[in-house]
Amino acid sequence: MRIARYALAGAEPQFGLVELAADGGEHPDTVAAITGDPLAGPVNYTGERHSLEDVRLLAPVIPRSKVVGVGRNYVAHAQEMGNSVPETPLVFFKPNTAVIGPDEPIVRPSATKDLHHEGELAVVIGRICKQVPIERVQEVIFGYTIANDITARDLQASDGQWARAKGWDTFCPLGPWVVTHLTLEEAGDLQITTTVADQRTPDDEEVRQDDSTRLMVRSIAELVSHISEFTTLLPGDVILTGTPAGVGPVQPGQRVRVAIEEIGELCNPVVDEE
Repeated sequence: MRIARYALAGAEPQFGLVELAADGGEHPDTVAAITGDPLAGPVNYTGERHSLEDVRLLAPVIPRSKVVGVGRNYVAHAQEMGNSVPETPLVFFKPNTAVIGPDEPIVRPSATKDLHHEGELAVVIGRICKQVPIERVQEVIFGYTIANDITARDLQASDGQWARAKGWDTFCPLGPWVVTHLTLEEAGDLQITTTVADQRTPDDEEVRQDDSTRLMVRSIAELVSHISEFTTLLPGDVILTGTPAGVGPVQPGQRVRVAIEEIGELCNPVVDEE
């Protein structure tokens, strides 16, 4: 099941279930409206259905409290940054104000000259939980989406900690929807591909990242269990599981596309701060 959050012109955001042409169903490339928030309780179909072309997809979840990031969870990425893999998961927070949705612009602030993309698999938590054993992690996961952990690399180096480098508004694109049908094992073996293109020639893409989540040093279950040891996770919290090798700079005028098989793709333009 794919759960999207979307808006029609002049209407309030709402949730819906997405059906794609690849599914072979009766309503290809549409979204069926549902009542309420699927993270908060039961939902029902309203009877409305819209073409995906006619709606604006939003961030599929606005974290109620936090986005939790994990650094250096792929060996090759740690090495390309001149670092080793930490003995315990390296965890940081991004504010929920950093979250944007598909096609919304990533804004490069004037404080940085070295903005980087980091395509990642994101885990969406579905229930209040604390100190979750590894063998029970599947029970607390609502689903998965795509994230781009935008990072001001020069600020990351100068500050000595990562709050400012990763916390600016627009630095956490999420989308295009949450998929709820993947098991832990399936989510642990998905291809992540990140490409960058000039917005004037979007078909001429440069592949920057192209690796599988099976290369994660610590599995999804290990990460969720570890993070829940020290902080209570709430429905809608998002965990970013780390980025593969191939991170690199993005400039205003470019577009970043992160694709993860079985989920979809997340595209965002880059603009300068006004």
